[in-house]
Amino acid sequence: MARPSRTRRKRSDFQAPAQSERARTRTRQVKPAGQPKSQTGQKRERRGGFRAFIGESWAELRKVDWPGRQQLISATIVVIIAVAIVGAYLFAADWVIQRFVRDVLLNL
Repeated sequence: MARPSRTRRKRSDFQAPAQSERARTRTRQVKPAGQPKSQTGQKRERRGGFRAFIGESWAELRKVDWPGRQQLISATIVVIIAVAIVGAYLFAADWVIQRFVRDVLLNL
């Protein structure tokens, strides 16, 4: 069985496929690029930049319900107790694993 030739053909050997009338009209109907739109299809509006960002941030900060002194103290105490419990657990787990490695695995 003869193998097909592996030589590359020249571009002039190929004939481009003929375009249908529909494909030709589709390529002509390209819309000009306009203003970019959002995902909802509405046009984007230009905002004020950094000053507008600061103004909007300040307005959002005025809406925040800030904690009072008593709520702040109680939340701080809860966080300190939680950190102490997790720290004690990690200390105990580290100590047990250290003893296990030293006494059982390394036989020191």
